[in-house]
Amino acid sequence: MIQLLFLVLFAEGALAFLLLVKIGPLRELVIKSLDQLKMGKGPATVKTIAGTMSVILLSSLMNIVKIQNKGAKLGTMSPMDQVLWRTHLLEASLIGFTLFLGFIIDRMHHYLTKLIRLRSNAGSSKEEVEQLQKEKLQLKEKEEKASKEMKRLQKEVSTVSENLNKLKLECAEKDKKIETAEAHVTSLQKQSADLLLEYDRLLEDNQNLQNQAQGHRS
Repeated sequence: MIQLLFLVLFAEGALAFLLLVKIGPLRELVIKSLDQLKMGKGPATVKTIAGTMSVILLSSLMNIVKIQNKGAKLGTMSPMDQVLWRTHLLEASLIGFTLFLGFIIDRMHHYLTKLIRLRSNAGSSKEEVEQLQKEKLQLKEKEEKASKEMKRLQKEVSTVSENLNKLKLECAEKDKKIETAEAHVTSLQKQSADLLLEYDRLLEDNQNLQNQAQGHRS
């Protein structure tokens, strides 16, 4: 029993050392082995073994107390009781150290797994941040291009507005000229009508004069 406990204690110490110190791929191998151990029926088996060892530890402690009480009543312990007391004390110490190291290994495995997961998440977050920074730069470049395009369009709109105002002024001037020309044409038409009337009157007077002249000749 004691040799088995020494072997288990040595194995647990080696596992704790490999979890504490990274030696090549050994830490990852130990973590994967513990992950597999905690899957399926592994936790139940470990709890059963730990419970059995706890019962043995309690039994050893009770035997130690009994031997001490017996020695206290007799005033001294016999050589056999001393050997049994030392044996039970050694077993209790080894079982206690074994359970304590098992608990330490379980906590170390838990926190190392959590640390590896956090590092993985941090790596993913870092990649996401880099991707977002790239997208931000691309959006900034697009924004600069859009700003330049907007300025160019604003200049074109300003030029078109100026040209439109000039055209409006030219159209207004031409409208005035057209109105002046129409008024002049109207005036000329009126003058032409007056001249035609005057011409008709002169023709009529001429005809009257000719008739009078013929009458005098007759």
